[in-house]
Amino acid sequence: MKAMRIVSRALTAAALIAATTSCGNVVRSSRAPVILVVDSLAGIRGAATLGQATSNLVSDVITIVTTGGTCTTTTPCPTVFGDTGQVVLHIVLKDIGLPGTTPAPSTNNEVTVNRIHVSYRRTDGRNQEGVDVPYGFDTASTATITGTGTVTMGFPLVRVQAKQEAPLIALRTNGQVLSMIGDVTFFGQDVVGNAVSATGSINIDFGNFGDQ
Repeated sequence: MKAMRIVSRALTAAALIAATTSCGNVVRSSRAPVILVVDSLAGIRGAATLGQATSNLVSDVITIVTTGGTCTTTTPCPTVFGDTGQVVLHIVLKDIGLPGTTPAPSTNNEVTVNRIHVSYRRTDGRNQEGVDVPYGFDTASTATITGTGTVTMGFPLVRVQAKQEAPLIALRTNGQVLSMIGDVTFFGQDVVGNAVSATGSINIDFGNFGDQ
């Protein structure tokens, strides 16, 4: 009987420790009273004249420019352009309030996004950076989201360097197309210093496409 009580107390203590640890993790990971939400994520194909933002980015690894500077139809300029991302963000309160009420964020809940991480992955599982997919990178763009409004941010989605390195540089001549997913994470904090982040994804088709 005594042995059973000892075991019972040990199990109770273990359960309390586990519960405390779990709650602590939740508190630490959910300290901000607001959630950052990605409304939409789009890409703009790099070119001499920028096109429209699209939910599926067709990324040209080399573009033949025939106007501007010394570029003409008889002496065209092979040019590498980076591609731009465009995101729309807003914030929502974690506390949805009592039934029949609609709480609104205060000025303390305003979120400033100032860091962005971009990485790439393929659905076939071949994801070695510099071999199967371009290298991921961190970049910066700053915008503040207030109240119940939204904010639109632009940022580098595919860098020029990526098109000058493996695996994209081979697409200039091999006639292939590589499809992958770009995962973009936006990092920021509210006015009182609580960290927030959100991730969006976009499909990207890389290749040497016809120039317009």
